[in-house]
Amino acid sequence: MTPLEVRRLGVVPYGEALAMQRALVEERKAGRVPDLLLLLQHPAVITLGVRGDGGRSNIVTPSERLTELGIDVFEAGRGGDVTYHGPGQIVGYPIIDLKPDRCDVHVYVRDVEEVMIRVCADYGVSAGRVPGLTGTWIGPEKVGAIGVRISRWVTSHGFAFNVSTNLDHFRLIVPCGIADRGVTSLEQAAGRTIPLAEVEDAFVRHFCDVFERAVVEPVNWTRSN
Repeated sequence: MTPLEVRRLGVVPYGEALAMQRALVEERKAGRVPDLLLLLQHPAVITLGVRGDGGRSNIVTPSERLTELGIDVFEAGRGGDVTYHGPGQIVGYPIIDLKPDRCDVHVYVRDVEEVMIRVCADYGVSAGRVPGLTGTWIGPEKVGAIGVRISRWVTSHGFAFNVSTNLDHFRLIVPCGIADRGVTSLEQAAGRTIPLAEVEDAFVRHFCDVFERAVVEPVNWTRSN
């Protein structure tokens, strides 16, 4: 199977993670790194996509209030609308080459959804899809959002999965521009506390199964890279 290097980065400011992804995408295109899965959390931040105004009109909180809360707004350069990232949310950035046999954007998104669905199932939570919408849902509420970018079939950005996220912060926006549906977390759905590192383990396992990858140890890598 194709090797996959998993980097668990802890808490990374959004701007730093954005620059890291851009550099690693170029490294992947040049064949200097294998397929990668970055797992991390962000300090509280609102990010915008590339569709229309990127979701700026779906920020329903005055900028002054966001400043008071210490929440920045970033243009992410990914697909999708506005979303929120914060502590307690696992953010996954796959930087993988879809060539030669996975060159289908819609299939890629469905596969990322499948990974999140399987993670939920590990905790006895039934999750699924909603026709016409992206992401992973528990009933009418979204537990995992997806926004991707693909350049020459190398992926970046990815998914945001709520484990123990402060769900009140989603009220600062219209999440993903969908006004008639809510947001939930794995802990809320399962009714118990769940260690974040344990959920990361589940993501690695299911990502490898769905994408037919095999984890390899990082070689000569440190966070500063």
